[in-house]
Amino acid sequence: MYQRLTERLREALAGHIREKYGVELAIVLERPPKIEMGEAASPVCFELAKRLKRAPRQIAQEIANALGGIAGIARVEVAGGGYLNAYFDRVAFWAGAREKEKGQRRDGESAEERREGQKAERGEERGKVIVEHTSINPNKAAHIGHVRNAVLGDTMARTLRYAGHNVQVQNYIDNTGVQVADVVIGFLHMEKRTPVGVKMLAMEPRFDYYCWDLYAKATQFFAEDKERAAKLRGETLTAIEEGRGEEAEVGQVVADAIVSCHLRTMARLGIFYELLARESEILHLHFWDLAFAKLKESGAIQFVTSGKMAGCWIMPWREEVKEGKEVKEKIWAAGERFSLREVAEGSGGRRGLGDHERQE
Repeated sequence: MYQRLTERLREALAGHIREKYGVELAIVLERPPKIEMGEAASPVCFELAKRLKRAPRQIAQEIANALGGIAGIARVEVAGGGYLNAYFDRVAFWAGAREKEKGQRRDGESAEERREGQKAERGEERGKVIVEHTSINPNKAAHIGHVRNAVLGDTMARTLRYAGHNVQVQNYIDNTGVQVADVVIGFLHMEKRTPVGVKMLAMEPRFDYYCWDLYAKATQFFAEDKERAAKLRGETLTAIEEGRGEEAEVGQVVADAIVSCHLRTMARLGIFYELLARESEILHLHFWDLAFAKLKESGAIQFVTSGKMAGCWIMPWREEVKEGKEVKEKIWAAGERFSLREVAEGSGGRRGLGDHERQE
């Protein structure tokens, strides 16, 4: 749905500019840094201003006033020095997504299953099942291992839907992680590119493969001087997480462009998602702060004051030996891939909270 709406917006802007100004331009669309600024934004008026020798904001206001209605887009507004910000019709967006899901389910249902579906619509529907899969670091093209995991996840989602469950498929986008930061460092410090230069490059074919090669070069660059690597990574990660400076701007361009590449790859396999959960939004909307506070309040995590884990918040990890056999209880630690529970009881070591583990 999102891709369909942005494509409509891109076509409408390109057509309007061609008709009114006689100029052919590639329409770049970006995700605004805040949801209050809309779902999509275009800097096209800045490029148009160079051609027409006029102020970009004046051109943007002309376009916003004259642009006709676009299905699924509630309004287009002018922001900053000349950005065009588009706001989706969210009610129609979710209604369309829901109808599409219902249609897909009806296509494969028997008469008995339709009756069950009618019961669900009368209030007897089961709870929602969330399937998260794919979740590739947005710093390079998808490889065969990523595709394998996406196919497994999609198969699970299809199986659950066929069984009558209300399934939502999510794709976790780690757009603030060290892998993205390494590519940002590659562009800004190794290739000495500007954010505008990276945006233009992101419009080229095979940008995801270009970033893959740059990521490999950055790895070698860091190995030459580990102290420099630690400093650059620390500064870049902080800037990206806080959403400030050229690092954050380039990080968003890289992540958004490569996620689009990933989505096109998966679409060719018939794999789609209801929600792209971006880590940057989890941070900026303070979801993690709320979750962390609840974990502390509930006593699920403990702060360590001594030993090798001093200064860390940890979840208990217990083990003991019964009748010559080791018995363990493993508890999910934020992002660490443990089995939820093998066998209970016992006491012993501790395991620290790890970074959310994404696929390489």
